[in-house]
Amino acid sequence: MEEVSVLLPTPAYSRLTGPLSYSHPSALPPGSLVRVPLGARDSLGLVWPRAAPDAASPPPPERVLKPIAQVLDGIPPLSAHWLQLVDFAAHYYQRSVGEFALACLPPQLREVSAEQLARKIKKHNKIKDLGIAPPQTPPALTAEQATALARLATDPGPFVLHGNTGSGKTEVYLRRAALVLAQDPQAQVLMLVPEINLTPQLEERVRLRFADLGDAAIVSMHSGMTPAQRLNSWLSAHTGQARLVLGTRMAVLASMPHLRLIVVDEEHDPSYKQQEGARYSARDLAVYRGQLEKAQVILGSATPSLESWHHSRDAVPGEAAPRYQRLAMPSRVGSGALPLLRRVDMNNQPRKTLISAPLLAAMRERLARQEQVLVLLNRRGYAPVLHCASCGWKSECPHCSAYRVFHKADRTLRCHHCSLTQPVPRACPGCGNQDIGSFGHGTERLEEHLAELLVDMKRPDGTALRIARIDADSTRLKGELVRQLAEVHDGDVDVLVGTQMVAKGHDFRRVTLVAALNPDGALFSADFRAPERLFSLLMQAAGRAGRDAELSAGSPCEMWVQTFHPAHPLFETLKQHDFAAFAEQQLRERSQAGLPPFTFQALVRAEARSQEAAQDFLNAAREAGDTWLGELELAVTLYPAVPMSMQRVANVERAQMLIESGSRRALQHFLAAWQADLQHLRASHKAVLRWAIDVDPLAI
Repeated sequence: MEEVSVLLPTPAYSRLTGPLSYSHPSALPPGSLVRVPLGARDSLGLVWPRAAPDAASPPPPERVLKPIAQVLDGIPPLSAHWLQLVDFAAHYYQRSVGEFALACLPPQLREVSAEQLARKIKKHNKIKDLGIAPPQTPPALTAEQATALARLATDPGPFVLHGNTGSGKTEVYLRRAALVLAQDPQAQVLMLVPEINLTPQLEERVRLRFADLGDAAIVSMHSGMTPAQRLNSWLSAHTGQARLVLGTRMAVLASMPHLRLIVVDEEHDPSYKQQEGARYSARDLAVYRGQLEKAQVILGSATPSLESWHHSRDAVPGEAAPRYQRLAMPSRVGSGALPLLRRVDMNNQPRKTLISAPLLAAMRERLARQEQVLVLLNRRGYAPVLHCASCGWKSECPHCSAYRVFHKADRTLRCHHCSLTQPVPRACPGCGNQDIGSFGHGTERLEEHLAELLVDMKRPDGTALRIARIDADSTRLKGELVRQLAEVHDGDVDVLVGTQMVAKGHDFRRVTLVAALNPDGALFSADFRAPERLFSLLMQAAGRAGRDAELSAGSPCEMWVQTFHPAHPLFETLKQHDFAAFAEQQLRERSQAGLPPFTFQALVRAEARSQEAAQDFLNAAREAGDTWLGELELAVTLYPAVPMSMQRVANVERAQMLIESGSRRALQHFLAAWQADLQHLRASHKAVLRWAIDVDPLAI
């Protein structure tokens, strides 16, 4: 009998973080999937490479090992590169290797036996293409696209493709993918998008362009798929049947043994950072995976993250060489022009004005020409707060440090953090006053208000203008988002009201005016990344306008911003569409303040029934960490524990502690040494419900 090392999905606090030993009649190659007994049940396991025995150590004593229950031999072993990827990711993001590796596999694999899997694979192998169609003829390249493709063909990268909205970045991705697939009949390409709602749009374009590969060669991967669909897509990618994989952040960990190209579209988007469980960054893992598998990596965005911008800076003598190469595409395809920015000073408007008179006049002018208008308000619901003027009552959530939002459509108060939903009270719960008012505006209220303001305008057929709203509430039903977006593309919608869901990635050909309402909250936020996110959102939203050169030829497309701070430097650089100037100013401030990307950070978060218990655990951890720092002599700073900005969610109090260092290596060394102390402290702080380490956090 051979001894086999098997990884199991055991979390770090279980003290079973490494592989466990089992027996099998023959040696199994690393990467094989097996079912093994663990406690009272069988679990899915991953055969892991055995460490070479230490010649200086005495031989281990004889042990009676449990046998492996089943080998899932219908699935080829996972590649050595994939094992290296999950091993690196687990250690970097401070998770158990087994927990991380098994979480990367389709959930259905954890439940099926070898016999059931054999039937599923047999059924999967019968999937055939309905017919191979001729591919779509690609459009002519612009000079900037041709230059970018020439660089991609000669240099290994990684690359930051900085292309303005409408400059044709997707065409560059598709052309590069076509060349990679043509050069190697086994090559695979991975394309990542930040959100599920962008996947169908890209998938349709990819299927038209690569129709000659057949439907089975193009698969999607995202959390909105059923377990059976996820398993089928994973099997296609793992066996090499899928040549092109499209997906959200989870797809970066898919098994693709012949991976040659990775594209990360809208690489700046925070959605690429996982916010629960293993808090990994799909963008950063894509870069690491590209180096590991010698696959080319393209990070594309009109507003790259400041980390990527900094790493693709021009080389400076005496400094470390930049990690990425930058490709620039500043011009739009065709004769389409970038929108003009117009600012409305809300200090000069009547109090409580939602749509200013100049903006309304501009909207009417566009609608009269049968053009579309996009209005961005990043707050869903009807009103953020209900309040009583008599006693001061507000619609606070009893379980969270937040207000319940008023949704007029179903007359409910809904907490967007714990999902508590209750009917709107008939009278004030505090004093009985029946005159309860609403405070603030959400997308529901904006939709209603626009209908009132534009009631006199008609479409050419005499019907009323169509005002549509796209947010998380209006698209809850399956397929609803795709249907609503199709109506916008078909011209059935005149005014589109939405949150940030509609601000990125969509090619709305008839939109010529974009309006952003109330963006000022991020200008003075305590979060140092808030200005970066606001600039990206506004620039991406502006990019939805003017994509049809014929429509914008007569009257330039416009981006209107209603703000109380029109002279703010952010709006000045936005007016010039000058991301480089904005990035340099932000990087200069971050360098002076010692913030990322010039330093490296991690957060330890703790949750308990009381804020005191959560902070006690973190402060005890800090004391233990200071002891480690004295022994290791590492330049790492531990800050005191503080409540999180959203302090209470679902009756759970949350606190956090920041760890910072000028050296990524020093920070990682400290976190690895500190893990055992955190696990030990957890046992003595019984009131703590859970704790987690977040490396390279995006929100502090």
